[in-house]
Amino acid sequence: MGEEAHKNLVFVYGTLKRNHANHFLLEDLISKNDAVFIGQRTTRLNHPLVTGLYGIPYLINKPGSGQKIRGELYSVSKLGLARLDELEGIKVKHYERLAIEVIEEESNGVVLAEAYFAHCRFGERLWEKRGKCGMSEFGENDGVLYVRVKDRPKFSSVLDEIEAFVSSSNDWLLI
Repeated sequence: MGEEAHKNLVFVYGTLKRNHANHFLLEDLISKNDAVFIGQRTTRLNHPLVTGLYGIPYLINKPGSGQKIRGELYSVSKLGLARLDELEGIKVKHYERLAIEVIEEESNGVVLAEAYFAHCRFGERLWEKRGKCGMSEFGENDGVLYVRVKDRPKFSSVLDEIEAFVSSSNDWLLI
């Protein structure tokens, strides 16, 4: 594929980053010329970033809250974007892909990309349940708490568990 095939800029901040559990998907896309690593980026605006059940990181669509988030920017083909959407559960409303502005530190240039945000059904409530306390980066120490899909209990749905957590009056501990 030519450079033109890579039209979708995607900012990743969690398990899709290098040295994290789901980066294998981006590596596969890169090997098939369906993605290109552009570089490290930081969000222009502050956003909440929290971890939830099973160590899953969630960017919350609440610009102005939280901190500037550090992550990576990729240019991804339409096929690559479809594979990322599948991993992130777009159809089941686990995440939603929304626009985000990111900054390249050396040039201070702002670029419009997309990122996977916690779905609006639970994102803001998760931020509140986490005490409106987030992080600026999902680091390698955070990544060790992530439980891969294949290792999660088969008897329940992450979305059902998140809904139960954000709807309850209890302050359950999210691992």
